Amino acid sequence: MHRDHADPVDAPVRHTHTLGGPRTAERPRTADGRRRALRIGLGGPVGSGKTATVAALCRRLREELSLAVVTNDIYTTEDAEFLLRNAVLPPERITAVETGCCPHTAIRDDISANLEAVEELEAAVGPLDLVLVESGGDNLTATFSRGLVDHQVFVIDVSGGDKIPRKGGPGISTSDLLVVNKTDLAPLVGADLDVMARDAAAQRGALPTVFCSLTSAEGVAPVAAWVRERLADWQAQAPAGPRTDRPAGR
Repeated sequence: MHRDHADPVDAPVRHTHTLGGPRTAERPRTADGRRRALRIGLGGPVGSGKTATVAALCRRLREELSLAVVTNDIYTTEDAEFLLRNAVLPPERITAVETGCCPHTAIRDDISANLEAVEELEAAVGPLDLVLVESGGDNLTATFSRGLVDHQVFVIDVSGGDKIPRKGGPGISTSDLLVVNKTDLAPLVGADLDVMARDAAAQRGALPTVFCSLTSAEGVAPVAAWVRERLADWQAQAPAGPRTDRPAGR
């Protein structure tokens, strides 16, 4: 069931998820004929830096793009509240899905609550260029339905050791972009970044992998560059229809 309610100031609107019939969003335009926003999903294990990646992307892109964020947590809206506290976007551009179940269920198996959240954001603050959909923390099997997002980013970090890429799993082997975060911690945990790069390439073939430390000023730069490329491709494939100009990301 979808539920909106009056929240305290700066609290995210919540979309409570229950299992229901499947829906799909594999269409390039909104109901009024505008090109819909590009949708990029971010998944990965708990603590890998998904929310930090979303926050850094918002700061990096909000002056040039009109964007919004949907977060997923099992029983809370903690990730959305983190983004609000850090003022990465105005409150009306951030909404939360409380899944009440395994995180991958709401992004892969029954995507209806997430689709509703995305569509309501587009209706309320659109037209949008980009919507970031952050999964709740999951394991290496987490993948997004292509009916929900157009591209998937999978975030891991070095703190679990350099064995993570060679463990494989759909998140590592099939995501459109693999982000290896917290490279600054590699010497502290004995992780060999060259080994991680080799094993990621063996798992992913030609699919790209970037290494970064989001604590550095330019840490998110390679991820932002990849997002810009995907957006340029999306806009070339689906030319814009009628739109009303709004301040980008603000």
